[in-house]
Amino acid sequence: MRAHIPLILCVLCAPFQIATIQAQQDPPDAPSAKSAQTQGNDHVIEGTVISMTQHTLVVQSDDHQYHLFTYAAGTVHKGTVKPGIRVRVNGGAPDADGTQVAESIAVILPGGEAANSGAAPPPPQVNNVSKQIESEARRWHVGGKIGTGLSPELFMFGPQAQFGPFFSPHLLFRPNVEFGFGELTDMYAINAEAAYRFNTTFHGKWSPYFGMGPSFNFISQSASSGNVSFSNFNYKTGFNILAGAQKNKMFVEMKTALWSAQAPVFRLFVGYNF
Repeated sequence: MRAHIPLILCVLCAPFQIATIQAQQDPPDAPSAKSAQTQGNDHVIEGTVISMTQHTLVVQSDDHQYHLFTYAAGTVHKGTVKPGIRVRVNGGAPDADGTQVAESIAVILPGGEAANSGAAPPPPQVNNVSKQIESEARRWHVGGKIGTGLSPELFMFGPQAQFGPFFSPHLLFRPNVEFGFGELTDMYAINAEAAYRFNTTFHGKWSPYFGMGPSFNFISQSASSGNVSFSNFNYKTGFNILAGAQKNKMFVEMKTALWSAQAPVFRLFVGYNF
């Protein structure tokens, strides 16, 4: 009887051993290759490339939703991703505009014309946002501004440029020239200003910024009374402090000058960067 006990135990335990081995080799809940890549990441998008620029990518997912991505240089190899190709994009969380930053872009079906035929063009608002992001991604802009100066009162205008960002995503270099004309005072100024653009918005996507920089002012003052006239031309080095807000390409800015008594104490401008 004792000799049969081990045999009986082996027979009873055999099904459990087989079940254990099968569970290890082929578990019923094993994820597919596709789900394994997307597991734990809610921002993986698979779909068809509708349009792309140097910095943006528009993808139409299989549920007919459009997704706008920005990507850094080197993320996409030249010629591998183009409209009509199916891709898998791993991106961060969408921002307030619904834009995501692509961390990686992989081609799923190179040359899959049948899977890509019939893709509808993106709606106009997607193209507009894509062009806007492409414009913002450029490292230089040129534009102009117009405004007024107080104490003394001047009509002011001038061109300006914007370079950057440098050293920080928010730091911009904004050299500009200002021309001012008034009843008694004329001036022009060359300003080498830098601005810090804050990562916040208010009242419809206006982004505030703060800046400062040296100014080189050339001021002419003249007065006349009867047969007597007086004119005076001075050069003054000053230091500008400015604050403003920018929405897309338009900006509003106010400025004051230190150490330049003959320059306007307060200046207010409206401008546009192309």
